[in-house]
Amino acid sequence: MPKKTYRALPTDYLVCQHTDCPMAATCLHQIAYPKLLKSETYLRLINPKKCSKNRKCPFYRDSKPVTYAFGFTNFQKKMFPGQYQTFMCTLIGKFGRNAYFERRRGESPLSPKEQEIVLAALRKVGITEKIPFDKYDDIINWYD
Repeated sequence: MPKKTYRALPTDYLVCQHTDCPMAATCLHQIAYPKLLKSETYLRLINPKKCSKNRKCPFYRDSKPVTYAFGFTNFQKKMFPGQYQTFMCTLIGKFGRNAYFERRRGESPLSPKEQEIVLAALRKVGITEKIPFDKYDDIINWYD
């Protein structure tokens, strides 16, 4: 099943009601609270006693968009067949067969962590040049 990338606020998103937190202006859980309060009947609330109201809050989620990559179909053109076979097998071992091909075609976005996994597999097979992914998009990172 492909990963879901939310481009808008998920309706079941965890919310925080600490408006006095110094991180509230940039925390997705606090930003989501007033919006979901208006539109939803039920809210998923983070236990207020578990929040630390500082930079070390375990629930803090930065609202700054993250650059996701889509697809790496052009990578095969830069490799020898043996290199590509090793590259593909390495990533199938990490993601699974179907998930590998979904990511390769660009159907599933690659988070920054997953982009690093793909680039590490490239380095493993001896590709040192910087090869760009097929497409990039800045998306708010609600869950990764």
